[in-house]
Order: sequence, then C-alpha cells, then structure tokens
Amino acid sequence: MTFSLSVLDWLSLVWFFVCWIGYTRFSGFKFSTRNRLQDAMHEHIKAWIVALQARDNRIVDTAAISNIERNGSLFTSSTLLIIAGLTTALGSSDKINAVLANLPFLTPSYSWRGELGIVLMLMAFIYAFFTFTWCIRQWAFASILVGSTPAADAPNFDEAARNRHQEALSKVIWLAVYHFNAGLRAYYFSLALLAWFIHPLIFMLATAWIVAVLYRREFKSRTLSALLAGLPETTD
Repeated sequence: MTFSLSVLDWLSLVWFFVCWIGYTRFSGFKFSTRNRLQDAMHEHIKAWIVALQARDNRIVDTAAISNIERNGSLFTSSTLLIIAGLTTALGSSDKINAVLANLPFLTPSYSWRGELGIVLMLMAFIYAFFTFTWCIRQWAFASILVGSTPAADAPNFDEAARNRHQEALSKVIWLAVYHFNAGLRAYYFSLALLAWFIHPLIFMLATAWIVAVLYRREFKSRTLSALLAGLPETTD
C-alpha cells in the first residue's frame, strides 16, 4: 500500500481547512459596518432576559429552553449514529473503493485514499458531537440560572445584582446558540468532504460553495433582516 497524494490533493485539503478555520475566525469578528446573525440574536436574547426578570411566572421561558435543548439532543444522537456508520465504513474501505472505481469522472483511487476521506469525515463528526454535547450542558446551565432569577419585587437584589444575573444568563444562552451553530457548521463542511471521493477540484468548489452559503445566511439573509427589524432603534 503506497501512501501518495498529488499536489492537487494536498492543495484541496489545505483549501478545505483554510476555509473552515478561516470562515470560523472571520464570522467571529465583530464588524462596525456589517451586521451578523449572532449579534442580532444576542440583542434579542438580552431583551428576552429583561422580560424574564420582569415576570414571576417563567413557565414559558423554561418551556422555550427545553424545546431548544431538544434540537441539540437530536443532533447529538444523529451524530453518534453517523460516527458509528463511518467507523463501520472504515473497515469496508476496499469495497467502497471498488464501487468508486467504477464511477465515471473520478480520479484514480488508492486503497488508502478512501480511508483518508472517511477519517476526515469521522473527525468532523466527532468535533460536532463534542460541540453539541457542550451545547446541551450550556442549556442546562441556563435552566439553573432561570431558576435562580430573582422575583421582580425581591428585596435582596439591587439593580447591580439584577444586571449581573442578566448578563450571566444572556451570555450562557448566547454561548449555547454559538456552539450549536458550530456543530451545524461541521455538518455543512462534512458535506463538502463527500466531494473528496470524486475529484480534488470538485472538493475545492464544494468547500467554497459551503462558505458562500454560510456567509449569505449569516450576513445577507432575510432572517437577519427580520431580526434586525425587531430590535429597538437605540440598539447599537
């Protein structure tokens, strides 16, 4: 078994990781002249916490957290099944390569090349699994903070204490949303990895397409416009 990658193969792998890591870093920067989906969501989360502190009945708030947490649990379970399937496929890479060899427009297949593609997908979904499980834990922390929210007429909490609690709860909820999005991003880029089995150029194009889709949804989507329209005019 010969371990050999062409220059184009190496370039496509470098391009993939540069796009994934680079877009993650790029989307994390706060722009003064460009609105982000996560910024708009953070403002709505803070407005939610202010409304939560003003009411004594918080059944709606706990129900909302429980419903959102189920999404993380669903993706965690799905990710485990995918990891199990990829692990099984790793032991059948010879059969996979035999099938791929009969398809048109494919680059020459090596017995280890299919294994490398499966390993890359396995790493992506393992990352997604850890991210989703951390997201679930953060929603659990948020539930505890909701339970410790002082009543509107609680005498032992001054304005400064309420502001600290508001900031802590809004930050935890925002981080839960952030890590859920990071797990979803791993799903997106794992789809681009499917093109690795076809051709390195198609792999690079698929990766660029994923970045374009993510950018449009985070910076140019109608959902962002709707969220921004619902913010108070005084919000920066």
